[in-house]
Amino acid sequence: MRFDALAALALAPLVAGHGAVTSYIIGGTTYPGYEGFSPASSPKTIQFQWPDYNPTMTVGDPKIRCNGGTSADLSAPVTAGQNVTAVWKQWTHAQGPVMVWLFKCPGDFGSCKGDGQGWFKIDQMGMWGNNPNSENWGTAIVLKTLKWSSMIPTNLAPGNYLIRHELLALHQANTPQFYAECAQIVVSGSGTAAPPSDKLFSIPTYAPQTDPGITVDIYQGGLTSYTPPGGDVWSGFQF
Repeated sequence: MRFDALAALALAPLVAGHGAVTSYIIGGTTYPGYEGFSPASSPKTIQFQWPDYNPTMTVGDPKIRCNGGTSADLSAPVTAGQNVTAVWKQWTHAQGPVMVWLFKCPGDFGSCKGDGQGWFKIDQMGMWGNNPNSENWGTAIVLKTLKWSSMIPTNLAPGNYLIRHELLALHQANTPQFYAECAQIVVSGSGTAAPPSDKLFSIPTYAPQTDPGITVDIYQGGLTSYTPPGGDVWSGFQF
């Protein structure tokens, strides 16, 4: 018993250091996310049911897409132009970017896993200023507020979409940690826009592991700027 107690104490800081999206706020309504580790006992949610809080360590791991989750039972309505706010119950890492992605499902959610080159960014924040060993990062905002709000592009074509919130923790030199969760939203509106092919990516492998936005030492001298991996944000406009 003493060994078990000591082991639990040793693991406590590791678990406490991780986090996941646990609910979403859309149009004034809060939609519970997944909070447990046993899908059979979880209430129905709009969020893919992930297995644990642990990070994905490589960009090529299939778990990076939705934290290894499976399709949800429910979906949430969103009008194009509305904000989707993700909420975390815990987060402790201040260095790294926040990235928010969408994927348009070709049909119903039951058969939509996010396969293929269809993911595109609608929001992101990396580092501002020129000091990477600081809290001038997107994930520091999550650390302080436990929320991240992104607008669905106003002219986005209606349909069934997966929304993916990704935190990339860079607090350990050359040891990136990916934390991502997905939820199901039904976008309505009169828009017709879709991102061009150069804004579309496959997840996993949206960038090489050697990308300077992924494998990076934020403590090394001379690093004064940072570009998140996976391309630019698509604003929703077509030219």
